[in-house]
Amino acid sequence: MMTALIRKAALTAAGAVFAGGMIAGPTSALAAPQSTANPLGAVSERGHGKGERQLNVRYEAQPNFYYCGPAAVRNALTTMDKNVSQDDLAKEMGTTENGTDSAFQTTKALNEKAGKEVYRTVEVPGRSADDGQTDRLRADIVRAVDDGRSVVANVIGTATDIDGVSHSFEGGHYISVTGYRNDGDQAKVADSANPAQAEYWISTGALADWVASRGYSA
Repeated sequence: MMTALIRKAALTAAGAVFAGGMIAGPTSALAAPQSTANPLGAVSERGHGKGERQLNVRYEAQPNFYYCGPAAVRNALTTMDKNVSQDDLAKEMGTTENGTDSAFQTTKALNEKAGKEVYRTVEVPGRSADDGQTDRLRADIVRAVDDGRSVVANVIGTATDIDGVSHSFEGGHYISVTGYRNDGDQAKVADSANPAQAEYWISTGALADWVASRGYSA
């Protein structure tokens, strides 16, 4: 549920292409970090125990084309009321203009801030997720969110959310998963790439296929 407090950014300027875990395109189309005093997701306990829960997020957009990893981890940490800058996380994860290497880096950074061995990396090999991998992702999202933690996923390619909007990151991208509903069949995404689409719902099956060949921190 977006408000006027989240300003539209120029990250979606015509011609922008997503590549290498980052957004490749004209630097003039990049936006400064966007944040809001009111977190995304109104109530952290909303729907708990009724097949639905959403965490509060103090959303911030990525400031450049390669900070999706630091931004996703930073947004995830705010659900645990931890404030860490994207620059600090980029240094910790070895983020460069080529992006952040893998979910192993996001897991390491999350554990540094959230507590030893709180997060683990789950790889999803193959071109698409099978039923078992989808079931595990669903269970991991529900368990993490019920524990008050966001999942950070490394995705690649194009996925369509439940409103029919396509999100394309042909070279890879990182997102935060900050809630679930329908007993985990749908996942809520906080996406740093475009403040005009800072959050959306996606089916867990579509999300699992989006993560395929990469992995996630849960």
